[in-house]
Amino acid sequence: MLPHLLGHYRVLALVRDREQCAFWREHGARPLVADLDQRRSLQRLAGLADLVVHLAPPPAPVGERHPGASRDPRTRWLLAALARGRSLPQRIVYISTTGVYGDCAGELVDETRRLRPTTTRARRRLDAERRLRLFGRRGVVVSILRAPGIYAADRLPIERLRKGSPALRDVDDVYTNHIHAEDLALLACAALRYGRSNRTYNATDDSRIKMGEYFDLVADHFGLPKVPRVSRCEAEKLLSPLQLSFMSESRRLLNRRAREELQARLRYPQVADGVAAAARERNGRC
Repeated sequence: MLPHLLGHYRVLALVRDREQCAFWREHGARPLVADLDQRRSLQRLAGLADLVVHLAPPPAPVGERHPGASRDPRTRWLLAALARGRSLPQRIVYISTTGVYGDCAGELVDETRRLRPTTTRARRRLDAERRLRLFGRRGVVVSILRAPGIYAADRLPIERLRKGSPALRDVDDVYTNHIHAEDLALLACAALRYGRSNRTYNATDDSRIKMGEYFDLVADHFGLPKVPRVSRCEAEKLLSPLQLSFMSESRRLLNRRAREELQARLRYPQVADGVAAAARERNGRC
């Protein structure tokens, strides 16, 4: 995302590890040491930025049954720090997740769909969205990008394919949605310019494929064996609860609002385009 911002903005990068400062300086940003898990460290953020891109995921709680398991303290503390400034940011862009929709049984889903998150990690994102919406009532333009599975050349299920972890057979399989990391950065930058107040956007590409098809696509481009297909009952015996959770929700996302309002042209409109580019990069033909 940084290359899209430099030349247009003076970029401040919030980092919690001082050892990261040199990296950000070398790449043209000014590092600011603070920790979203340490509330006092955020005091210096007040009134510092006109535009804020909030990328941090909520922290995982100690246990799923913990009283705070469905809350995002990082977003709460960030907004509290920003509210102390003499001036509020003009705009905030937040990267959320399409998991807030829950299982939609493979139906087409736009941003007006009722939110029914089924996992605690998705409920934490919904808590962040609600806090941001309330903050937006103070006159701050808050735009929320709901991202599905983010992929890139270094974010493909290569290891899973090598291990041969099974996927669901077609009759049991779920629709999955994707966005290339470069396209998500493009959409976030577009939202800084064109995002509407308290508006949500499905930050997804045009693909509508099932999870098993995605694994097969990557396998074909990288010369790996396709993973075996099993029934859902068999998968429950073979896969971890986390892996199964990603196979429990099915939806086909619509992105018309993002395309029209954010005026964005995706570099990889289909997941097949991005996977093919990653394969070319690996083979040195890019």
